Amino acid sequence: MDRLDQQFHTLHQDGLLMLTNVADATGARLVEQLGNKAVATSSAAVAWVHGYPDGNALPLERLVSTVESIARLISVPLTVDIEAGYSDDLARVAEVIEAVIAAGAVGINIEDGAAAPELLVRKIDIARQVADRRGVKLFINARTDVYLKNLVPAEDRVAETLKRAALYQAAGADGLFAAGVTAEYEIAALCQGTPLPVNVLGLPGLPSPEALKALGVRRLSAGSGIAEFLYGAMVSVTKSFLQTGKLDSSGLKALTYGEINALLKPAGKA
Repeated sequence: MDRLDQQFHTLHQDGLLMLTNVADATGARLVEQLGNKAVATSSAAVAWVHGYPDGNALPLERLVSTVESIARLISVPLTVDIEAGYSDDLARVAEVIEAVIAAGAVGINIEDGAAAPELLVRKIDIARQVADRRGVKLFINARTDVYLKNLVPAEDRVAETLKRAALYQAAGADGLFAAGVTAEYEIAALCQGTPLPVNVLGLPGLPSPEALKALGVRRLSAGSGIAEFLYGAMVSVTKSFLQTGKLDSSGLKALTYGEINALLKPAGKA
């Protein structure tokens, strides 16, 4: 059987890889049993389950513990969202990547956020160096936040995303995560404009999986959406239990990303 790192690369070559991002080992085992060909973490969901907001706040030891516990249970490839590497210090980023590979990851997501794309270029280069030293064919999925953070005017988003894709590919990226794009014509332009496998985020208004596959998308991620629904369900069921002493699941709805993230800010801080 192929190594897990090789398997994960192969999964991006044909068809549409669908990843229902998880927060912990039990969730990982569940989605594997439900047919996921690989397991992906959600950085937000992992942070939330440990009591931290999303946004480079999770201590490395908590991340590593999570990755180790997932890798122990599953037999499919594991890719880990490491946000922006949890630092802009390249030595620290290298430490993070070394740690998640040692814990069992064969893929990472790493994002540019609002920083200059040249910073992510340097982080990708470091990630590739670390992986090569360890003999792992790490799948580096470069996430650009051009859409999510509205970094440029709407009419410039495709061009800016493709410009960054070229930079990230040259640095050693294996995939492009264009998080936030939903318009079919923009997705088509991105898939045609880069040789990298394109990853999109499962948001309202996104075309169907069949349409995405036809457009050339190779990866569809749930992101933090599942965790948002689960925490929303906890709120609804808890309210019902406190009022009636019974568990009523009829009115379940998701909490929003912002509501959960705000909930986890330390007391006394804005």
